[in-house]
Amino acid sequence: MSDIAIEHVRKVYSGGVEVIPDLSLSIDAGELCVLVGPSGCGKSTLLRMVAGLETVTGGEIRIGGRRVNDLEPVERDISMVFQNYALYPHMTVYDNMAYGLRNRGEPKDRIDAAVREAAQTLGLSDFLDRKPRQLSGGQRQRVAMGRAIVRDPTAFLFDEPLSNLDAKLRVKTRVEIRALQQRLGTTSIYVTHDQLEAMTLADKLVIMNAGQIEQAGPPLEIYENPASVFVAGFIGSPPMNFLPGTATGEGVTLETGQQLTPDRPAIGPVTIGIRPEHLSPSANGPLLLQVQVVERLGATANVHGVLKDTGTELVASVTGPDIPRPGDTLPLAPHPGALHFFSAETGQRLE
Repeated sequence: MSDIAIEHVRKVYSGGVEVIPDLSLSIDAGELCVLVGPSGCGKSTLLRMVAGLETVTGGEIRIGGRRVNDLEPVERDISMVFQNYALYPHMTVYDNMAYGLRNRGEPKDRIDAAVREAAQTLGLSDFLDRKPRQLSGGQRQRVAMGRAIVRDPTAFLFDEPLSNLDAKLRVKTRVEIRALQQRLGTTSIYVTHDQLEAMTLADKLVIMNAGQIEQAGPPLEIYENPASVFVAGFIGSPPMNFLPGTATGEGVTLETGQQLTPDRPAIGPVTIGIRPEHLSPSANGPLLLQVQVVERLGATANVHGVLKDTGTELVASVTGPDIPRPGDTLPLAPHPGALHFFSAETGQRLE
């Protein structure tokens, strides 16, 4: 296992287009680090620089303590799994998985043992003689993973590997990837735009925005203590609600004049964050939601609407038999200790 160190890395394309201005990130040996963020935030560019598929404008990348900026991809001892599988259509599953080892001149018995062991691990033993066109999308992705595994690299790089799969297969393959990475203990970087995928896979979650890291850490820690309005709104489904208000030493006054009592009061204009699951129906609740749409999800329902007198959009996740209907007015109360406070000016978290 090897760690990956990214120190003050920059990426500028021709014409002066700066995609990553200055980014530093440390990934421990054996860790699965997930890069997540909106399209164009620089996550795939960063992954490709680690892989050697993009040049580094400035800074340094080290894998296992070795500087790799000027090394070709094949010299970095990494394996990459792409979104589109990148399998050779005229080759069998066996030959696709063995291709990289043959190019390295490995002995035949070593190749055969590595391929069959990886196939056994991935449930592909019965498909070794098939061509990619004879496989399902999930099976093709497992072949691509197997081709990466047989090389026994120091690091795995995943570039949105589940994007082409249907919803049910994504869940199954996601579980397989996590279990496989834990069993092999190989340092991994995984890029996705799916925040649910990111939360469930990551040892270390990295939220990126405009080429910079907004926050990095364990997924649950980021969920419970988002560093900014951007992070709070990106992580969570449905996303966090935001309400403008003014905080004093004793409480918070909303635009409607209603009072909330925070556990950690700040002074001055604030943005208040409340997750939908931290709002409950209450006869005396200070937030009056005029219900517009109700999404029934089985035991839970997402209730969408606007706050009375302000028109501010709000979502609440509620349970129980008495689910409101469109047109109802639903009084809501936030759970004790569940409010998040952000600077109205900078969007950064206030403690």
